[in-house]
Amino acid sequence: MDIGCYANDLKNHPQFWAYAALVSVCFFWGTTYLGIRMALETFPPVTLVSARFLLSGSILLLGSLLRGATIPRGQELRRAAVNGVIILGVGNGCLVFAETWIPSGLAALIITISPFWMVGLDAILPPRVKLHAPTLAGMAVGFVGAALLVGPDAIAGGAAGAAMIKGFLCLQLGCFSWSLGSLIQRRQAAEAHPVVAGAVQQVAAGLAFLPLALAAGGPIHWSTRGVSALFYLVVFGSIVGYSSYLVALSRLPVAVVSLYNYVNPVVAVILGWAFYREPFGPREAAAMLIIFAGVAYVKRADSRARAGRG
Repeated sequence: MDIGCYANDLKNHPQFWAYAALVSVCFFWGTTYLGIRMALETFPPVTLVSARFLLSGSILLLGSLLRGATIPRGQELRRAAVNGVIILGVGNGCLVFAETWIPSGLAALIITISPFWMVGLDAILPPRVKLHAPTLAGMAVGFVGAALLVGPDAIAGGAAGAAMIKGFLCLQLGCFSWSLGSLIQRRQAAEAHPVVAGAVQQVAAGLAFLPLALAAGGPIHWSTRGVSALFYLVVFGSIVGYSSYLVALSRLPVAVVSLYNYVNPVVAVILGWAFYREPFGPREAAAMLIIFAGVAYVKRADSRARAGRG
């Protein structure tokens, strides 16, 4: 079979676009950590969050209206807006603030433990998925990696140690919010297409941060690189990336979609080193592998537990 026939067969696969969306998430979301750091050279954090999501959400909504898509109304609209503030506003906003204190690649590695929040909250929110010993063991392994990653700098004290602690805690708040919003959203019935719902979420997140941006955003230091980074985040981080994430999540198993959690930090670390020479040595590499092992074990244990209940 020649390459052209193989490509046509691949494109005609019923899940082709779902997997294409996942590949998009794996790459583009990995680049957004660098994009945020570059955009922060121009925009204050709250201004960046508000501008990014207002622009991307408005573009997506306009495109949806032009294509005659169904726009959420009533309770579904309110739910989408609230989820947007929780997932994108708080979740992504915390990442933006964290990158004012710690390197972008380090932020990406810390966020890798976010599945622990997802599993923990899933055990608390109805119908409550019980935590089993293998899941707890995997979480313990992941936390050892996080301690190796963050601990030495935090213990060292001084300005660098304080920045590390603030960045780590801020990212934990963001992971908690992203996981909480995602679980709530998963439990809610929706008629609108995932991309349309994502557009509403982005507009809601941008509007939520707009008063803060106007009241206490701070000065904007205009630069070509910062503005270009903002538009990159709008197009590839929000419009392409987030829409692809929602499409992949709606059509592929969660375990498959979660692969982006391993690819994103690798992309972010490479780009952070290439553009800013962010530190990445043997300790960071070892911590990354330990965290990956813990997360993989948690996902495997959780999948087995769910299969056993089925």
